[in-house]
Amino acid sequence: MRLLSPAKINLFLFVTGKRPDGYHTLRTLMCLVGLHDEITLSFGKGGITCDCSHPDVPSGPGNLAHRAATLFLKHDAVRGNSRGDAVAISINKHIPVGAGLGGGSSNAAAVLRGLNRHFGRPLSREELISMGTSLGADVPFFIFGGPALAGGIGEILHTPPPIRPFKVVLIYPGVAVSTAEVYKNLKLGLTNHEKENREILFNGEVFDPTAYLHNDLEAVAVSLCPVIRSAREALSDVGADGVLTSGSGSSVFGIFYNAGRAETAVEALRRRYVGWQVFWADAMV
Repeated sequence: MRLLSPAKINLFLFVTGKRPDGYHTLRTLMCLVGLHDEITLSFGKGGITCDCSHPDVPSGPGNLAHRAATLFLKHDAVRGNSRGDAVAISINKHIPVGAGLGGGSSNAAAVLRGLNRHFGRPLSREELISMGTSLGADVPFFIFGGPALAGGIGEILHTPPPIRPFKVVLIYPGVAVSTAEVYKNLKLGLTNHEKENREILFNGEVFDPTAYLHNDLEAVAVSLCPVIRSAREALSDVGADGVLTSGSGSSVFGIFYNAGRAETAVEALRRRYVGWQVFWADAMV
């Protein structure tokens, strides 16, 4: 079974609190973008295995996709299904690692959905989302299939009103950022922009994301990885209609409402910044 595992961006992200278990609560609007990892699931004998093309991503039980398969098959066995535990997962990475684009969470969600499909859909989407929550905060979103307005730690998901279509130009500046480090250095008293959060109102009309771009994690990510600021400035210089760091960084995205301008921007960025990875993709809105 061959699966596409998409990246995501956060069009706005507010950190609204911190739970006793250490998880932060959020209000965020996420959408999928047309940059994908490729995953192959092979069924047979030999237990659960996982390999990945990226040297910085663990293979075996340390990979989130492996954990997803283990969780699914154990859960399925508890429900009385004896399907065995033989699945080989192969991940061909295209989404940058440590980039705030949700690659690992997307891989885990793709495996959960793929296994569910292979075995005749024994679990509902809601059950898969509940399962995904135990793996990571972004996994439920990728199961939901976005776009989504997310609350809680990411597990409370609602479909937003229509979002104005746009192209995305993504820059990965070649330096990974640890999500754990970003949250560790986050000072809630300085970033909980309650007034801005309240003012993002969905009135049923087409939503223009450039009017509300915001990320409470961005300042911390820039302090840990200053090249993020350079990537933001580069996207502004080539005419992006809006620019923001995605998630905890280090990727920065530019919104373009004109496809021709987006294509020109990609060409210019690739010429000027040889050490950066620059992607052009559709926003799946």
